[in-house]
Amino acid sequence: MKKVIVIGGGAAGMQTALRLKEQGIEPLIVEKEADLGGKLRGWHALFPSFTPAEEVLAELRRRIQEQKIEVRTRTEVARVEPRRVMLTTGEELACDAAVVASGFTLFDAALKEEYGYGLYDNVFTSVDIERMLNEGRVARADGSTPRRIALLHCVGSRDEKVCQQHCSRVCCITGVKQAMELKQLFPEADIFNFYMDIRMFGPGYEEMYREAQQKYNVHFVRGRISEAAPTIDGRVQIKAEDTLTGRPLRMSVDMLILLVGMRANDDNATLNGELRRAPSGFMAPRDHFLHRVESNVAGIFYAGTVTAPKNIGETLDEATAAADAVAEYLKN
Repeated sequence: MKKVIVIGGGAAGMQTALRLKEQGIEPLIVEKEADLGGKLRGWHALFPSFTPAEEVLAELRRRIQEQKIEVRTRTEVARVEPRRVMLTTGEELACDAAVVASGFTLFDAALKEEYGYGLYDNVFTSVDIERMLNEGRVARADGSTPRRIALLHCVGSRDEKVCQQHCSRVCCITGVKQAMELKQLFPEADIFNFYMDIRMFGPGYEEMYREAQQKYNVHFVRGRISEAAPTIDGRVQIKAEDTLTGRPLRMSVDMLILLVGMRANDDNATLNGELRRAPSGFMAPRDHFLHRVESNVAGIFYAGTVTAPKNIGETLDEATAAADAVAEYLKN
């Protein structure tokens, strides 16, 4: 039986392995973390349906276990080749093909020093908010209820100053989703979304954006926040410009939430020197149309956000496509 090593045990890696198994191919998932699930483990609800992330994750894990797919956790890959994968321990794993599904890295909000993440109380990231939602309690640093909340889009995306020129695609809809969830928790709170452009590209996204305004009365302000500073009473003062009116804006908020984007993994460069990377640092597919899940090296394939930012649905679809491409390659 043909054997394929899947590097990464997130949504893309699990779905790829499941589809390979259906094709009669033996997959091995290699995951550097202690558990399967990747970034999906930290998410609360998925847009646009508000489906609990845990439901999707639990189903994928159940199928992996049911199909008796081999998984090696706490295992890091040093180099990938079409016929072998080298681990950081020096061990070599033989295979007939490999699928890189190692995902992405979240942008470090502390790099945007002007927003004070890690320095000021009550400055959070979208990831922090997802964790709080999962824990069942969203609150300020002192445990009190927020009355005014600001969400800032494109932190670590479309920003040449931090060498992140690409759009992370899902930040806009995440901001809308979280604003609606926060409004449900705190109906009396004023919630503001500061954005450069609202990019609602997916099915149901534009409808969510409209619902956030019409039903939840979420405010959308076109303009970047230039700086944030702590106030004596523990709030955060923000300065911005409303670019639609051309007027400067200053307000104090109880919580500032930074919608952090996706960036390429640092170890993408070390996977294999022959593999091409895009200017963004993400892995470059063979082409963007007929060979989207293939690398420029025969026998090495890609699935999920290792090539570009994607939502969960797109990631799962691409994983299926990658597995099918691997099956076709092995036949030939």
